[in-house]
Amino acid sequence: MSPNPKPNGVCYVCFYAFSGENKTMETQHYCTAAASLITVCALEHPMAKRVAVIGAGVSGLSCIKCCLDENLEPTCFERSDDFGGLWKFTEESKDGITRVYKSLVTNICKEMSSYSDFPYQEDYPNFMNHGKFWNYLQEYAEHFGLLKYIEFKLMYHKKEDKKKKTLASHAHRVQLKPNRGVHNFQGQILHSQEYRTPEAFQGKRVLVIGLGNTGGDIAVELSRTAAQVFLSTRTGTWVIGRTSDEGYPYTMISTTRCNNLVAQVLPLCLLNWIQQRKLNKIFNHENYGLSIMKGKTSKFIVNDELPTCILCGTITVKTSVKEFTETSAVFVDGTVETNINTVIFATGYTFSFPFLEEPLKSLCTEKLFLYKWVFPQNLEKMTLAIIGLISLTGSILAATELQARWATRVFKGLCKIPPSQKLMAQSIKKEQLIKRGVIKDTSQDKLNYISYMDELAACIGAKPNIPSLFLKDPRLAWEVFFGPCTTYQYRLVGPGKWDGARNAILTQWDRTMKPLKTRIVADPPQPASMSRYFKVWWAPVLFASLLLICRSSLFKFMK
Repeated sequence: MSPNPKPNGVCYVCFYAFSGENKTMETQHYCTAAASLITVCALEHPMAKRVAVIGAGVSGLSCIKCCLDENLEPTCFERSDDFGGLWKFTEESKDGITRVYKSLVTNICKEMSSYSDFPYQEDYPNFMNHGKFWNYLQEYAEHFGLLKYIEFKLMYHKKEDKKKKTLASHAHRVQLKPNRGVHNFQGQILHSQEYRTPEAFQGKRVLVIGLGNTGGDIAVELSRTAAQVFLSTRTGTWVIGRTSDEGYPYTMISTTRCNNLVAQVLPLCLLNWIQQRKLNKIFNHENYGLSIMKGKTSKFIVNDELPTCILCGTITVKTSVKEFTETSAVFVDGTVETNINTVIFATGYTFSFPFLEEPLKSLCTEKLFLYKWVFPQNLEKMTLAIIGLISLTGSILAATELQARWATRVFKGLCKIPPSQKLMAQSIKKEQLIKRGVIKDTSQDKLNYISYMDELAACIGAKPNIPSLFLKDPRLAWEVFFGPCTTYQYRLVGPGKWDGARNAILTQWDRTMKPLKTRIVADPPQPASMSRYFKVWWAPVLFASLLLICRSSLFKFMK
């Protein structure tokens, strides 16, 4: 149904956002693509006032919150009967809506995937099941009073009206089930979207196609009940655990500004060699059939149990499928697995925008034509923002919140965007160079988390100034630079500044350790904070020292 009538002169802008976080669905690194879309609509006047948010998932909630922060008036239209998007677990996947499976656990720890002005409660586990994560969304929505802006069981359709322009609500997710002669197969065929629990696969021989986060998770869970699980991958993958050295959450140790700076200085080939060497020390990926094929882009999944399942033989890694027979799968290496009962495609999704008209419809499916991966570039006025259509090396929730903060300020005219003609000309030129093979198409690559967050934060004036911070507040600066790049850093300065940001950063490790301290030990060992920081910054210090030595030697030689 269409929204309630608005006063004369009101015309909608669209804020279109994906609402997933932390998990699977092959389109994100560590994280899922979103289940629902959010379309934010605002006045076509210099100062936007009324906003329609389509979808009340993770990004939808943050969009409502960001609208309120900018004194906009949001109305959220949600097609289901509850908020939370894909994180609201249901026993069945109804109406093609993507939902989490029952055993899902987040890939990114809580401190790296919280809303920037609403930390998790300290007793929340670092990695949560879907129920805990949904509880956090509920706490967030209730704390900021967001629920009263949501109208449930409503769809938002395009409506032709001379006084009003509206854009549709729901993005269509199309399940990808590659052909490969699957029509010959007489057994059960599912897409991972339809998977909920493992009980129905007791004693069966199951083939899971696709080794992303979802495929790995489903294969591991089925290995406990199925007679045998086969896991087919075209390219292989690097497997990362949730914990780093000494058991600290991996993303908190690895996602730091210090590490990011080193990564920008060192050659990519050297960085890859260091990372691959470290991962192969945990287990040799080639021995487990997981190594990346030559010439293929490296990809990573988060899975703590997959190597053990392969080691125990409950999961057998296979190459890609060449063809199917009625009961068997033939693989490209010539091997055949017979008596297959079920095939599960964990091959991801593709997105379509059927409610948009051309050429906007096509442009929205090509990231190359999205300014900073948010605004379609062919619009004369920025009245449509697509939130969350990104692949990122970090938390999608954090990025979509910052996208929403920026987009709402663009709608209000507080942040400027280059003219659409200039943006389109640049993108068309780039597209031509890509087609000619002059440059590589990087629009589908995973974005560097810190670099992208800083880029958006700079647009709204919320990027922290590290050198200045070291002069004014050395303790905080130390945590910001050497510690994990948590979302609270983008609330220290600028619009949306939060007075609790400094304390949230200084206590982030306390909230990390709290749920682990469930057993009181007499005479506990001294905290390993210095050891932790040594592991974080020994490499850059060593690198800087080598640069100074080389520079000194060169200077002496020139003298």
